[in-house]
Amino acid sequence: MDAIDILAYTLIAIGLVGSVLPLLPGPLVIWLGALLWAWNDGFQAIGWPTLLVLGILTVIAWGSDLALTTIFARKAGAGWKAVGGAIAGGIAGSLLLGGIFPVCGTLLAAVAGGLAGIVAVEYLDKRDWNQAIQASKGYIGGFLASVLAEALLAGLMVGIFALQVVTA
Repeated sequence: MDAIDILAYTLIAIGLVGSVLPLLPGPLVIWLGALLWAWNDGFQAIGWPTLLVLGILTVIAWGSDLALTTIFARKAGAGWKAVGGAIAGGIAGSLLLGGIFPVCGTLLAAVAGGLAGIVAVEYLDKRDWNQAIQASKGYIGGFLASVLAEALLAGLMVGIFALQVVTA
């Protein structure tokens, strides 16, 4: 095992963590780690077909992250502006508090920022606290569903990678 293999495994591990942390594209980092490992191995154990499958799973994970949060929030009555407020609030929360409290702080700050963003925008738009709170509940449900989906897809990606490496 050389330094490039260690870097590839590190990227894959970071990607697994990133699959549950906002702002860190976990599946993309896993794919990059697999690509680096495959390149270093001369694409012997892991070839382009496997990298293509991992790439498709990466796109599905990214899409599910966006879609589930949006769908759940919209079903709870949130407007498009409120969904945008949740995204902006989540990013702002992660950036502001993520540096102070890494990992757990980033996750909590993103959720808190997203909630604050959706409640603020929804209230300003409709002037109804009950609707704003209901929209935030939908946002939480969508966020949890998207984290679960992304974590499952990231686990599947790592499993495919590991199976290819072990059986080579």
